[in-house]
Amino acid sequence: MDDIDPFLVAGVVAAILALIAWVGDRRRIRRSNPDAVGFMPWTPVFFWALLAACILLGLGLRHLFGDQG
Repeated sequence: MDDIDPFLVAGVVAAILALIAWVGDRRRIRRSNPDAVGFMPWTPVFFWALLAACILLGLGLRHLFGDQG
């Protein structure tokens, strides 16, 4: 377990958060009552979580495959 890269762990967590935000945004768009507006800004949460996941997973995979550059 010592070989687990913290970038990969953080990237997976960010990807899970992006998935949750995507589901929340789809639920918000498809709500039956248009006046039932929630307080969570799902679109920006999805965007930033997906961006963080891409960057962190890229860094983690780069480290995993040994390209320390």
